[in-house]
Amino acid sequence: MDTVTESIASAPLPTEKTLRRRTNLPYQVLRFLAINIKMIKIIARGHH
Repeated sequence: MDTVTESIASAPLPTEKTLRRRTNLPYQVLRFLAINIKMIKIIARGHH
């Protein structure tokens, strides 16, 4: 087995909490908005 295959095979499985977050639509919408607001702030700073 090469090192790439070994690292993939030993990747940790997501926890139950992580799986819930990934499938929770309201949580995903909030994260999406938060990340977009951060990007807007960073872009706005660069345009002064």
